Amino acid sequence: MKEQTAYLDSSAIVKRYVKEPGSTTVRKLYLKAYSGEAVISFNIWNIGEVLGVLDKAKTVGRLRSKEHSLARKRFLLETRRLVKLGQLIVVPLKTKIIRESWNLIEKTPHIQSRCNTNHYSKTH
Repeated sequence: MKEQTAYLDSSAIVKRYVKEPGSTTVRKLYLKAYSGEAVISFNIWNIGEVLGVLDKAKTVGRLRSKEHSLARKRFLLETRRLVKLGQLIVVPLKTKIIRESWNLIEKTPHIQSRCNTNHYSKTH
C-alpha cells in the first residue's frame, strides 16, 4: 500500500497541540502516520513558527503556563519521534525556496492577507 504524504503548515501543526476547529482532522492524520498509512511533512521554519505561536497563545492568555509547557514538550517530542520512525519529513529551508515563496505570495492577494494576520489575538 502506498502511503499518502501530507504537507502541514504551522496553523495545522498547532491544531495537533491546541484544541480548535480542525484539531480532529489533524489528529487523524497523525494517527495515520503512526500506523504507517501516511507521512507528514513540514519545513524547518514551521518548527520555530509553531513554538512562537504557542508562546504567543500563552502571552495573550489563550494557554495557561502548564498547558503551554505541555503543548511545547509534546510538539518537540512527537516531532523527533516521527522523524526517527521515518513518518515525518522535515524539509530543509533554502534561500531559493524562500525567494520563490515570496514571489508567489506577492502575486497572490488572498495569500498576502493571510500572511499578515496573527495566529492569535486577544479576541481569538
